[in-house]
Amino acid sequence: MTEHVHDVAILSDFRYPGGTSASIAAEVRAQARAGLSTVLVQVRSPHLKRDRPFNPLIVELLKDGSAHLAVEGEQTRAKLFVLRQPRIFTDDLAAPPRVTAERTVMVLNQAPGDAADPARYYDFAEVRARIEGHFGTAIEWAPISPQVRTEVLRSAPDAPLTPTDWHEIIDVAEWWDERPGPLGPVPVIGRHGRPDPVKWPRTTEELLLAYPDDPGVKVRVLGGGELAVERLGRTPAGWDVVEFGTAPPREFLGTIDFFVYFHDPDLVEAFGRTIMEAMAAGVPVLIGEHFRPIFGDAALYTTPAGVLPLVGELHADPRRYREVARRARDFVESRFGYASHEARLADRGVRPPGPGTEVELHRPLVTSRRSRGVLMVSDNGVGLGHLSRLMAIGRRLPEDIRTVIATQSHGASVAHREGFLTEYIPSRSVLKLPRQRWTEMLTSRLEHLVDLHEPAVVAVDSVPHDGIVAAVKARPDITWVWVRRPMWRRDTGAEWIERGGYFDAILEPGEFAAAADEGPTVQDRAGVHTVDPITYLDAEELAEPAAARRALGLDPGRPAALLQLGAGNINDIASPVARIAGHLRRAGFQVVLAESAIATEPMPPVAGAHLVKLYPISRYLRGLDLVISASGYNSFHELLAFGVPAVFVPNRETSLDDQVSRARFAAAAGAALIVEDPETEELDRVLAQAVRDDVRERLRDRCAEVGPGNGAAAAARWLSELADRRTTGV
Repeated sequence: MTEHVHDVAILSDFRYPGGTSASIAAEVRAQARAGLSTVLVQVRSPHLKRDRPFNPLIVELLKDGSAHLAVEGEQTRAKLFVLRQPRIFTDDLAAPPRVTAERTVMVLNQAPGDAADPARYYDFAEVRARIEGHFGTAIEWAPISPQVRTEVLRSAPDAPLTPTDWHEIIDVAEWWDERPGPLGPVPVIGRHGRPDPVKWPRTTEELLLAYPDDPGVKVRVLGGGELAVERLGRTPAGWDVVEFGTAPPREFLGTIDFFVYFHDPDLVEAFGRTIMEAMAAGVPVLIGEHFRPIFGDAALYTTPAGVLPLVGELHADPRRYREVARRARDFVESRFGYASHEARLADRGVRPPGPGTEVELHRPLVTSRRSRGVLMVSDNGVGLGHLSRLMAIGRRLPEDIRTVIATQSHGASVAHREGFLTEYIPSRSVLKLPRQRWTEMLTSRLEHLVDLHEPAVVAVDSVPHDGIVAAVKARPDITWVWVRRPMWRRDTGAEWIERGGYFDAILEPGEFAAAADEGPTVQDRAGVHTVDPITYLDAEELAEPAAARRALGLDPGRPAALLQLGAGNINDIASPVARIAGHLRRAGFQVVLAESAIATEPMPPVAGAHLVKLYPISRYLRGLDLVISASGYNSFHELLAFGVPAVFVPNRETSLDDQVSRARFAAAAGAALIVEDPETEELDRVLAQAVRDDVRERLRDRCAEVGPGNGAAAAARWLSELADRRTTGV
């Protein structure tokens, strides 16, 4: 008789009360729905001291036949063996289970330690040695999130981690609750999760900021509320504390308007399953910025101090409330839905039964022909240039072309707000990965996005890193386009130019200062498709002067100047700002500071100036009399195209972009002024010219004569034609 071979065997301690068991239950449900068999292998964890029964979610799986329990001591065979919770292996197993499988994955669903102690919960090297002693060395080590990956590599830099994470999954259809807006006239803030002191803010001040004792809001807590009450020494009047396990999370989420989660700063939250559940249930989520690598722009990021204002803002705007909820739902469905789990099982040889299962499955559940879609991939960069260029093209593509933005930039939230379906890819600097592991992760992520969205064309506004080149090679059925901005610094980037041959085509946005371009792209124009300089907006989309001044908070009767010196992520933009602002104020100007949407540090306050954070800031340029700006590609061409008097302060610290030559050319053409060294008296001398009415009028007139057009529409038409060619006959 042939011995039965299960599709998946899962080893864990099924008594865990929280996220570990919930995650296992979700994967078993997904496997059962796909017609796959699952066997559960129980092992007692040494850190669960108190005797307790199996988690009710696990019991339900065994009752309805979604999974079977392995008989202790008997041989179990499976195609895939999945181990969960590394803390089980902090001690020797009394009786190691007898499991043989074709593939084995250890899911690292908890970090080894926290900010204070990198090995507080387990020593990775010891756990690895123990697991390999039990089950052999051919094991995939799969972190559940970027946070866990970072902490494992912090404690064990040589850990052989998989290039992609074994993320959580959820059935959104089961959780989703369509709601027209908040439940009632008083906002209800809530959270749920297992009781643990580190899952709450450390100080009473932050705890009450995040979960206010305020008559204007209510707070509901399912699980752990008693710990917060103990820390406060009282139960706030507006709090409703519900004991853990007394209500299903899905039912509880239906009683709150906002899911708010803040914890002890030392805790490294492995994933945030309760966050994902709230998103799937249609509840807007407010969390800390450190969760962005997992949840992209599906969440609202703030601090405890920002909770109450943000809650009030959304509660008063049901339309935006619904938009936030639906955006989060769509994100969770596409990123963490059951199909993503079936895909990773298929990659490991576990496929649903039935016709066609002998064929290699790279795109489970996808049977349609390739669409006319365009996937637009941007680098993280240091500003919004890469992303804005792609969005400028994307917003002009025909409506029947599905456009998806995939970006490493923290500005992914900007793309979401502008109406794009957006995929966030954490950059190497965010994940702090070694180069080779980052390359593997990027390649895998790009291939997954191609499989998920099925574009006809992928347009890449980035230098062709190894991960991008590998993805191009792996997907030859796609038309790959390099969107290559010109005006590189002399004697830089030759290695990138050589990789242009991997792409099917190169699109080069125009450059006003092309005559001064001495970079390597100049000699590599054969076969390159060129268009006019690309700007996000056309002139007719700009706000009228009066409306622009209202949006910027300006007095209509006084001249106004805008300072936009960059994202603040390359060099120190703060140092010359105070001097510039002081000079302009003394000349009678109102001063506005533009803060980048992706600045990593807030701009320090400047006396007499007020801060705006608007995108695109170019929409309001007609309300300004003068702009002091870095000479990055986008802002440079916007100012010239829209005829705004400008003083360019080029950023000298960019790796490729030749801002100095670009600004010099504009000054030589009489279309702008330039300050090359803002630390010298040159700054005061040039500003003294810029505040003069006659000088600014002359600059406006010159821009009207030589200002560039907008090549975004032409670029969109060209990409559309490429998509048509790729899909013809497919």
